[in-house]
Amino acid sequence: MNNLIFFFMIFSGIYSFISWRKHIFMSLMSLEFLVVFFFLGFVFVMGSGLNMFVSLVYLTYSACEGALGLSIIVSLVRGSGNDLFSSSGLIQC
Repeated sequence: MNNLIFFFMIFSGIYSFISWRKHIFMSLMSLEFLVVFFFLGFVFVMGSGLNMFVSLVYLTYSACEGALGLSIIVSLVRGSGNDLFSSSGLIQC
């Protein structure tokens, strides 16, 4: 039953990433949702010992990745006024 819940959460994160692709912030939030559930999967599967160290390193990197994504979003919103992909200059290149 736990595997069914885990796969449901993963697929709901992927679906939200696909359905909110116009807004950068919502895309990053759905990716963070996926990162947290992969971390929970690591914790439940690996158990304790050295494997817990690996999962904590993964959690540290994911926190740094989230902070970097949030800082990019803040600079994008300050520069363009919104977080839409269409208003940024990335697609127009």
